[in-house]
Amino acid sequence: MKKIGAEILINCLKEQGVDTVFGYPGGTVLDIYDALYRDGNIRHVITSHEQGAAHAADGYARSTGKVGVCIATSGPGATNLVTGIATAFMDSIPLVAITGNVGIQMLGRDSFQEIDITCITMPITKHNFIVKDVNELADVVREAFLIANSGRKGPVLIDILKNVQIAEADYEEAIPVKKARKPVAKEAVESAAEAIAKSTRPLIMVGGGTVASEAAEEVRLLAEKLNAPVACTLMGLGAFPASHPLFLGMMGMHGTATAAKACMESDCIIAVGTRFSDRVALNRDRFAKDKTVVQIDIDDSEINKNVPVTHSVLGDVKESLKTLLPLLADAKSHAFADKVSAWKKEEAKKAKMPELGHKIIMEAARLAPKEHVVCTDVGQHQMWTAQYFPFEKPRTLCTSGGLGTMGYGFGASIGAAIGTGKHVVFITGDGSFNMNLNELSTAVTNKLPITILLMNNHALGMVRQWQKIFYGRRFSQTNVQKQTDYVKFAESFGAVGLKIEKEEDIVPVLTKAFSIQEPVLVDCRISEDENVLPMIKPGQTYDTIMTEWEE
Repeated sequence: MKKIGAEILINCLKEQGVDTVFGYPGGTVLDIYDALYRDGNIRHVITSHEQGAAHAADGYARSTGKVGVCIATSGPGATNLVTGIATAFMDSIPLVAITGNVGIQMLGRDSFQEIDITCITMPITKHNFIVKDVNELADVVREAFLIANSGRKGPVLIDILKNVQIAEADYEEAIPVKKARKPVAKEAVESAAEAIAKSTRPLIMVGGGTVASEAAEEVRLLAEKLNAPVACTLMGLGAFPASHPLFLGMMGMHGTATAAKACMESDCIIAVGTRFSDRVALNRDRFAKDKTVVQIDIDDSEINKNVPVTHSVLGDVKESLKTLLPLLADAKSHAFADKVSAWKKEEAKKAKMPELGHKIIMEAARLAPKEHVVCTDVGQHQMWTAQYFPFEKPRTLCTSGGLGTMGYGFGASIGAAIGTGKHVVFITGDGSFNMNLNELSTAVTNKLPITILLMNNHALGMVRQWQKIFYGRRFSQTNVQKQTDYVKFAESFGAVGLKIEKEEDIVPVLTKAFSIQEPVLVDCRISEDENVLPMIKPGQTYDTIMTEWEE
């Protein structure tokens, strides 16, 4: 059947099971938008800015496990997607970004809104395409989805020239191809199993790859079989239940002291779908010195990249663990787990009284609707969320881990709310919120159940904290002191605005906020001197955490 390129694109999206796209129309994608309109089977959500569309597609993907899709026009529309694409790339999120471009006759002439977006995004995509021939379009779209959602997942960009969108070609519907999970090497798994069997103090480190491969159940079985404590990276939170007695909390520079001490005392680290980033392996040379390290990862470039390992299993985490589990015997000793449990209780006793911002997050975790997704921006509030919000299930936290993108959270909240239909708790700071606050109009227009907890300390809190601790309290450009009345701001956009100024406000205000199934902004007035602790620089060791804890 003959169809124009724009129609072929829409039909291919439907083939892939796409039900929602996020975007912003413009000159070089008018034919795509016309085809969307005429077809009528894919929901389109127009955001306030293309960056919001990319983040929304990302949040949709993280919370649902599906491929997120965003559309933008050429030139500034395409470049406005770049930060969102890079965010997805760093966190291995499956996303397909579709851009338009000038017609082939105008290509390379510095035409109006022409940009070489494929060259710009080459370092931050798994692959990208520029489509100059309509006969190639369907195959390209199908391949893009396959690449985005297989192996180590990630973003793919398709740049479609204007002439391709209106040219005709034959189209035949095709069933989406899905790559089967590759079997892992038997020898590698057996070697890992032998090494683990010799261990008496194993520790499991869980990263975002566990979430991506849907391997939470296998990790739980592994922990219980070995009676091994479990620490999660920021990206791994939710992959192991926070209520489980073996859970130690987050690992890394802002992680728990118990997780740090367990890492120091363990004789075998089993790293599951984690890349040992510099926020976790703070000192590459000393992090796992004299330990057995078993790294399970789907990407061979991550093996030995940040931390030298003694054993590696290359493959999908779920398949690797399913192969590994039958080779392991049940743990004979509970000594290490019991010792770590005692440290955990001791840490809880020594914990300082939580400050107002911490209490707000703790109460939000208690009062939020049972089925919810948490989205954050980046900064102090992000770390408080990781420390105080107990994540029980995978895909219930959307946060920018690798790139650390301020302004990510609002778009992600929109995508998560639309993708899951669940209530979204969006935790942000006034610095991050001001970067993409225009997306409040998107949330209001779509009547999305998003409760925004805005930690308002009139400062760029995390950067200010570094200046306080490491730069002699020279607060250069971090005491922002914006005069915005966020309650009135919310009301002007059609949202509900509420305020928390003291501890007595927390429960009644949050109870009211969570009862409203539309956007609510809660202006949480907290001190600029509320800090994230522990606090250690990359390159230092966990000894710093232990010194603080023991004092």
